[in-house]
Amino acid sequence: MPQDLLRLLTCGSVDDGKSTLIGRLLYDSQLIYSDQLAAIESASKGLAFDPSLLTDGLKAEREQGITIDVAYRYFATAKRAFIIADTPGHEQYTRNMVTGASTCDLAILLVDARHGIRTQTRRHSAIATLLGIKHLVLAVNKMDLVDFSAAVYDDICAEFGEFAAKLTVADVQCVPIAALPGDNLVHRGTRMPWYQGSTLMHLLETVHVTSGRNTIDLRLPVQLVCRPDQDFRGYQGSIRSGTVRVGDDVVVLPSRVRSRVKDLVTFDGPLQDATSPAAVTVVLEDDVDVSRGDVIVHAKNQPRVTQEIEAMVVWMSPAPFVAGSRHHVKHLATTLTARVDRIEYRLNIDDLRRADADRLQLNEIGRCRLVLDRPIACDPYERNRATGAFIVIDRLTSDTVGAGMIIDRLPETARRLEALAQPGDRTSTHVVRHRSAVTDQERQSRVGQRALTMWFTGLSGSGKSSIAAVVERRLFEMGHLCTTLDGDNLRFGLNRDLAFSKDDRRENIRRIAEVARLFNDAGLIVLVPVISPFADDRERAREVIGADRFIEIWVDTPLEVCEARDAKGLYRKARAGEIPEFTGVSSPYEAPSAPAIRVHTDDRSPEACAEIVLAHVGALRVSPPGL
Repeated sequence: MPQDLLRLLTCGSVDDGKSTLIGRLLYDSQLIYSDQLAAIESASKGLAFDPSLLTDGLKAEREQGITIDVAYRYFATAKRAFIIADTPGHEQYTRNMVTGASTCDLAILLVDARHGIRTQTRRHSAIATLLGIKHLVLAVNKMDLVDFSAAVYDDICAEFGEFAAKLTVADVQCVPIAALPGDNLVHRGTRMPWYQGSTLMHLLETVHVTSGRNTIDLRLPVQLVCRPDQDFRGYQGSIRSGTVRVGDDVVVLPSRVRSRVKDLVTFDGPLQDATSPAAVTVVLEDDVDVSRGDVIVHAKNQPRVTQEIEAMVVWMSPAPFVAGSRHHVKHLATTLTARVDRIEYRLNIDDLRRADADRLQLNEIGRCRLVLDRPIACDPYERNRATGAFIVIDRLTSDTVGAGMIIDRLPETARRLEALAQPGDRTSTHVVRHRSAVTDQERQSRVGQRALTMWFTGLSGSGKSSIAAVVERRLFEMGHLCTTLDGDNLRFGLNRDLAFSKDDRRENIRRIAEVARLFNDAGLIVLVPVISPFADDRERAREVIGADRFIEIWVDTPLEVCEARDAKGLYRKARAGEIPEFTGVSSPYEAPSAPAIRVHTDDRSPEACAEIVLAHVGALRVSPPGL
């Protein structure tokens, strides 16, 4: 049985060989049924075997030799199951590529070795990154047509590497292939002995991807209020993320009405809990006002509720997306009207520079601010694809004309004061947040690096500080401006008034996160090695710092290993009862469910773990002004 599922797509410019690659991949893996193979041979009309016919099923596609619609194929090997989407390369079908990429974890970016990197190659790379795809595989195809030249391959990889450094993608790998004869797809072949890397299939079977399912944030959009009789009222919908359990304290957004889950009902009977993507009927203990389009969430884990959103928009209509125009927006289970307040910039696809704009033309990508006619409950797209995405609909034709990904505006807006407020927080009502005249982007361009926070969490003695020290040294030697906010060091000064109760730990993490955010605002890279045992506190730190800057690193070391090290003698004192509420002994540690990076120090040195962290983080350089 396959161990897990990888969703991937092929993309790139037209005629780079996407459909051929998929067909040959399946053929060489012996994953094509005999009747499918017979149909392909019949469609080839006596000519050479054409693997592209396996996915190009439309008559227009076969007549023109192109891909128009997204074609999906499911297959499995002994190591992994796959759902692969063959997406169009033509610029006019960019909307179809967006559709295919929206649920994928990895993108195979095809490049014709004869032509190299083209505009559509760059456009698809940028879109894939915007849609949250963390792994790009640059497949340099048709190597047989350039005499399997290593120099050609190296030049293309170098050019793409310079471009990919400007993208927020953690993993980029290159492989030279010849899709039609099958070199380096499943079998290595003998015609490129200079390439010593993995075959494409080996990369697909071994690349590490998270499940993609957000099991933390309960987001249940109500699609229907069920009233079969006067004694029953249930709220029906599909759980888009997270888990709901009987007895959970929940909030209905945007009204913020609170209640508790009384029952979970399905066609097959009642449940005690349900997880995304299950369809359920939720019965609440209180008779509250809930309507279609409302969102049920956990009381202690709420998304942002707002009428103003900032988003990256991929525009897919010949008519331009103009500042001041009005459109319908479909978000979760509700459709509402939005006004384009302003377009902050559009991306130049060739070099990813930002250009001032008051409109977006067909297939352009830009950052926009939308004002909605009523509030929505949303998360940044990077955190939650379900609640962070929307589509733009033409009000006259009802055509889908754009796709949007909501951006986390935390570092730049005052709404954090309201959104992060918790019962007991001592926040004055007489303060006003002032915005700097210098933007975050200008600061990062000046120092030439991407600001972010690497948050190292783990038990005492796991090796968090040791790894952070190596990472800091490596970053410094690479010319980056960085600093470490060590939890122990901060307790000598800023947090010296705090003990180790749960409330004090919560306040400790809040202060550290606020300081990290300020350093990030100044353009610095911040490393935070701190136990931070509670998941809610780490999530709140993510909110304070901003999901686009926060990288959670779990230093996963068994308790017995940490206790055996006990360099500070803390475990010995905790076992003797001298230290109350000590994490791992008398106080729990809530392990991250989906960390960005997970390292083990029981069998790796701090240097080896640091290499894993730096490889995942990827490119940190940004172009300074004037280049």
